[in-house]
Amino acid sequence: MGAEASFPAGYRCSVAEEGELEGIRRIYNHAVETSTATFDTETKSLEERRAWLAAHDGSHPVFAVRHEATGAVAAWGSLSRWSEKKAYDSTAEVSIYVDPAHQKRGLGGCLLEQLVLSARREGLHMLISRIAEGNAASLALHRRFGFRHVGTLREVGCKFGRYIDVDIFELRVGEEGSES
Repeated sequence: MGAEASFPAGYRCSVAEEGELEGIRRIYNHAVETSTATFDTETKSLEERRAWLAAHDGSHPVFAVRHEATGAVAAWGSLSRWSEKKAYDSTAEVSIYVDPAHQKRGLGGCLLEQLVLSARREGLHMLISRIAEGNAASLALHRRFGFRHVGTLREVGCKFGRYIDVDIFELRVGEEGSES
């Protein structure tokens, strides 16, 4: 399978499976209800998460990080299609969510490393991240991994009664000029 990110002791990362969807859903729905990390405003059902997982493939994986002592999903990350248009097939969007009880342990960085390694292994060319204003930890994480700020979309989302800017970051993971 190639190089893998190294996770902190007590945590194990693998490609997400059906049995981890409830934990993934719990973490995501917490973000929906409490943060601007996602612009979804309604929580997701287990059926919606099943369809979401089914839409991911080998080039666009979902990884789940489990806490070994409890077996609970502590974090997850995914590469999703940037667009359904064929010309964008070599570009993916990065998503990372960490359960608040497991934050500040390096899981986000390990997941981002795992996603970058997976993108390279699968022959993707470009990774994109959309980061809502005020998310200093995510901004720092992406910059640490070499993502480049390419623009700010002003007031494109409205959540919790206020308009929010979104910064766009990119990281080239494929060879320059490679063909699909």
